[in-house]
Amino acid sequence: MIDHDRLFKELLETFFWEFLELFLPEVLEYVSRDSLIFLPQEVFTDVTFGEKKEIDLLAQVKFRGENRVFLIHIENQSYTQPEFERRMFHYFARLDEKYQLPIYPVVVFSFDEPKRPEKNQYLVNFPDKKVLEFNYVAIQLNRLNWRKFLNKPSPVTAALMAKMEFKPEDRPKVKLECLRMLATLKLDPARIELISGFVDTYLRLNDMEEQGLQTELKQAGLVEEEKVMEIVTSWMEKGIETGEKGLVIRLLNRCFGSISNDLQQQINGLSIQKIEQLADSLLDFKSETDLINWLNQNSNN
Repeated sequence: MIDHDRLFKELLETFFWEFLELFLPEVLEYVSRDSLIFLPQEVFTDVTFGEKKEIDLLAQVKFRGENRVFLIHIENQSYTQPEFERRMFHYFARLDEKYQLPIYPVVVFSFDEPKRPEKNQYLVNFPDKKVLEFNYVAIQLNRLNWRKFLNKPSPVTAALMAKMEFKPEDRPKVKLECLRMLATLKLDPARIELISGFVDTYLRLNDMEEQGLQTELKQAGLVEEEKVMEIVTSWMEKGIETGEKGLVIRLLNRCFGSISNDLQQQINGLSIQKIEQLADSLLDFKSETDLINWLNQNSNN
């Protein structure tokens, strides 16, 4: 399972100002850049949906040239949900109650489907009176055409183009442009890895698409660029590793029925070398206990 909230939190926390510059340039006109503090994640019990939810990203900043403080709340929504606008209002109300500060609410809708426009407002109306009008910024990635962002190079653009709207046949081309943009940015290796991992998670190509990407690389004259090929090689290695882990888990499920999520997580945490050793050993397992014993002996080595 993809931990969408973690991936988006890492991206937006690392490139917070680049995110604002891309989607909320008007906020940059009145915010003090040197005042940024990320607050601890808040955990709320959502009465409407009966579950606990962590606020994705809460930033404390100051108005430029002033001592006044306000909050920017950015929520990533990776799946469609009925009455989500009410949920956002509940978050706003609870944050307002706790901090008693102005709050600028933002939602990044990152799911692939549906593509209908998502709401950006929660209203409570009566025939004679408007009781409440709560508005928030809604950034719906699947309604943003990736081509319109090619002339806006930034780390956030390079990552989020992988979640924007494009035709299925354009998948290799989109990944190429993410790669091209990433290669031109002057980023340290850790930030390059963060963005390339994000792109590869959400834009994993099949064998035919990989061939298309290689063709695009040659046509674009990028096959000789060292940084480009380092990223491509990393993507290929991750793809092979993910495929091998998936195959081993499927084989174990066939041998012992459905193995637990805990065991699957342990297997996903193994290095590629350990996965290959596990693949060699699993035919000797007589029961799930043998698998557990093997993982206990090898997971920390």
